[in-house]
Amino acid sequence: MNLRKKNSGFMHYARSLGSLACCLYFVHTYAETVTNNTAQTQKTLEFSDYSAPAPIDTSIIQEPTDSLALPQALALALIRSPKLAAFSQEIRAREAVTLQAGLFPNPVFNVGAANFANNTFQGHDGPSVTLTLSQLVELGGKRAARIETATLNHSLANWDYETQRINVLTQATLAYINVLTAQKRLQLLQHKMDLADQIVKVASSKVRAGSVIPLEETKAKVIRASAQIERVRAERELIAARKILAASWGSTEPHFESVAGDLENIQKPPALSVLIQRLKQNPDLARWATEINQRQAVLNLEKSKAIPNITLSLGTNAYLDGNNYNMNAGLSVPLPLFNRNQGSILAAEYRLTKVEHDRRDAEVAISTALSSVYQQLKAAYTEVTTLRAEVVPGAESAFAIASRGYRLGEFAFLDVLDAQRTLFDVKAQYLQAQAGYHLNVANIERLIGGALHSSSLGSTNK
Repeated sequence: MNLRKKNSGFMHYARSLGSLACCLYFVHTYAETVTNNTAQTQKTLEFSDYSAPAPIDTSIIQEPTDSLALPQALALALIRSPKLAAFSQEIRAREAVTLQAGLFPNPVFNVGAANFANNTFQGHDGPSVTLTLSQLVELGGKRAARIETATLNHSLANWDYETQRINVLTQATLAYINVLTAQKRLQLLQHKMDLADQIVKVASSKVRAGSVIPLEETKAKVIRASAQIERVRAERELIAARKILAASWGSTEPHFESVAGDLENIQKPPALSVLIQRLKQNPDLARWATEINQRQAVLNLEKSKAIPNITLSLGTNAYLDGNNYNMNAGLSVPLPLFNRNQGSILAAEYRLTKVEHDRRDAEVAISTALSSVYQQLKAAYTEVTTLRAEVVPGAESAFAIASRGYRLGEFAFLDVLDAQRTLFDVKAQYLQAQAGYHLNVANIERLIGGALHSSSLGSTNK
């Protein structure tokens, strides 16, 4: 190759590189646009209203070693619950998906060589190098549709988190009430055990005095042994209830000694019509507006896919054995003759129609559940107020009279046993009614998505 040809080849490469530089300038400008859009999208996500829940003050989440209050139990459940932690990560994952949905397709750089192996064939153009830069251009608003769909999926993840958050609070509240009830039951059985001991002492003294037969002392000891068995069973139930409560914040062993609360705090339930109006706060219902919008966004995305994209290309051919080069530009467009995404569009339309029926089904189910739990709450309230006002005081008075009369010899031993059994049956019924009231309050609060009473034991401040 002579010097002229070398210089000519050098000029060819220079021209080719100049053409490629123009292409790369386009790439650089495109990259800056994508970077700015990406940064703006990420900034929007970071300050979005749908961001993950803010951290809660950690000073109130240390599990106490003595008495545990309901607000402390709820704070522990919110911070330490493994279920909520998993949902929080899903929210962040969907934030990342939203970011990804807004990115443009990458350009494609292609290098090709031709005619470099057959230099003896006459009529060929000579060896050449082809440099091409191509870019897919999305049409039909696909990128905007992807962003909208991903954003609404992110919003649904937040609704799922809110649903799980209320579920965790409700479960912790129910477990807390069960622990408090188990504590009260153990105290009641301990009181029963103390009274049984007193009756045994009275019966023993009467047997020694010869005023009653030894059979009465034996009966009293049997009653005391039975009370002892019930107390041991109540202790085991309390241990199990404490572990269930600790499990609500992901702990396998409870560190608290007891829970504090007042089962006597009973308030009249509001009217059912008032509670029905508050059902809109339930996240299981509130999420359906977002769900419908998301299905509509999916339909719009599928419709946008029916519009074909185009691919633009720009490049150069540099011939290595001459002083020739050329510039190439291309445009490719798929022809939507057979696949116009009609199947996916039809499926999205069916799913949009389906979600309307799903929402109606959820409304009926939640409204029915509220009516059912409300009737149970009213029944528990009536039972508690009746037992408190009439039954429990009467049973206490009857037992006091029977005990005093037995010591004075006015009543038989069976009268004392019957009065004692009636008293503790009534108190156990009263305790169960109190627990049922507060458990139903917690379940109603789950359905209405908020507190039923401002000062109720079952109030979870949702």
